[in-house]
Amino acid sequence: MAALLGRAPQCAFDVAVVHDDGRPVVISNAPLLDDGRPMPTRYWLVDVDLRREVSRLEGDGGVRAAEAAVDAAALAAAHDRYAAERDALVPQDHRGPRPTGGVGGTARGVKCLHAHLAHSLAGGDDPVGDWVLARLADSGDVSVIERSATAPASGQSALAPAIGEAAPPSARASGSGEPTRTCVRPQPLAGSDAG
Repeated sequence: MAALLGRAPQCAFDVAVVHDDGRPVVISNAPLLDDGRPMPTRYWLVDVDLRREVSRLEGDGGVRAAEAAVDAAALAAAHDRYAAERDALVPQDHRGPRPTGGVGGTARGVKCLHAHLAHSLAGGDDPVGDWVLARLADSGDVSVIERSATAPASGQSALAPAIGEAAPPSARASGSGEPTRTCVRPQPLAGSDAG
C-alpha cells in the first residue's frame, strides 16, 4: 500500500474496492490517524491509472463542471451521508479533534473528484462520483467500469449497473464486509506497454 500511496499509511485502513484480479482500487480509512489527528477522507482512490485519469479531468476544469452539473441538494446529501458514516466510526471515548466536512473533508461543493469517485466506487450514493465515472467513460479513457458486490447481503443484487447509471441502493454495498469488486480498465497511454 505504501507504493500506491507514495508514503507509509498513517492510519488503519481496509481495502474497500479491488480490481477483478484483486489489486486495490479504493481503501477505506479510519477516522483518526495513528497519532490521533482527524482523518476526514474516508475513501481514498489508490489505483494509479484511475488517479491519473481523474487528475486529467480535474486539470480540464472537472471540479467546476461537476459542481455545475450535479444537483446541489443531492451533493449536500452525499456530504451528509459520508460524514455520518465516517463519524460513526470515531470511538465514543475520543476527546481530541474530530474529522469535519463531508466527502474529502469539504462541507459543501466539490473539492476533489478523486474522493468522490472513491466514495462512489465503494458503494456510496455520490452524484459527483457517478458523474466522474460517466465522464471517464465518455472520454474513452476508461473502457469498462462495472461495480459488483462479491457477497451480497440478503435481497441485494450481485451486479451494479453499467457506468453512468446510478446503482440502486440495494446494489451499492455488499453488506458482507468483503471488498466490492470492480472491473476498471483504463486505456493505456499511447506508446505504453501497459495492457
